[in-house]
Formats: sequence, C-alpha cells, structure tokens
Amino acid sequence: MIEEKHLTCINCPLGCQLTVSLEDGRVTSVSGNTCPRGDDYGRKEVTHPTRIVCSSVRVTGGDMDMVSVKTANDVPKEKIFDICRAMRDVQVAAPVHIGDVILPDVCGTGVNLVATREINLSSGNR
Repeated sequence: MIEEKHLTCINCPLGCQLTVSLEDGRVTSVSGNTCPRGDDYGRKEVTHPTRIVCSSVRVTGGDMDMVSVKTANDVPKEKIFDICRAMRDVQVAAPVHIGDVILPDVCGTGVNLVATREINLSSGNR
C-alpha cells in the first residue's frame, strides 16, 4: 500500500512543501524539495524524527538566575518530554561558559545538554 505524507521542510528558510511517498513503511520517494537537504529531511522526518531541544536551567551564585541550554545534537522526538523533565531540577553553579556540559548523555540519548550563554559570578561572589 502506498502512503503519502505532506511536510514543510525546516532545514533552510525556503520551507519547501515536501511529499514523501512510503510503501510498506519504507520511503520510496521525496518530491517538492529544491535541495538535497530537503530529501534527507523528508526521509528522516517520516521514519525517525529528531529535534534540537532548547530551554534554560537555574544558576546559583551568578549574575543571572538562569542559563540557556540546548542539546548538542538532535535527539529522538519521543525523548523531548523526558529531557524537559530531566532539566526541571537541574541547578548549576556560576560561572558557566558557552559549551559547558550541563547534563551528559541526557536521558540516554548519547547527546549532551550544553550551555549556550556565559554566566559570570555575581558581584557578591567575586
């Protein structure tokens, strides 16, 4: 049985309208893309969707109370809520540097959660 999925590609600003054809759960074709990245995205999105997770976690002793974080690579879409729950109770001590690993191998994905902002010590902690 042939099935079609219609997607909007998110790999670049063009937002191509993709049609992904599947037969017995396998991708047979991708159309509507203007570049090879659209083909890759369409195939991956219907068989194993992934996302980058961005959020923030608490900081103690810093010049800001929160630091922005993201997964260093994309993670399986079905792990997003687990990752958000894992971040809920995370608290890091200042200073924090861009790229610092906040949670290694977050939720068993093999991907680290990293800081995306510099947080300095608060003036009272220097």
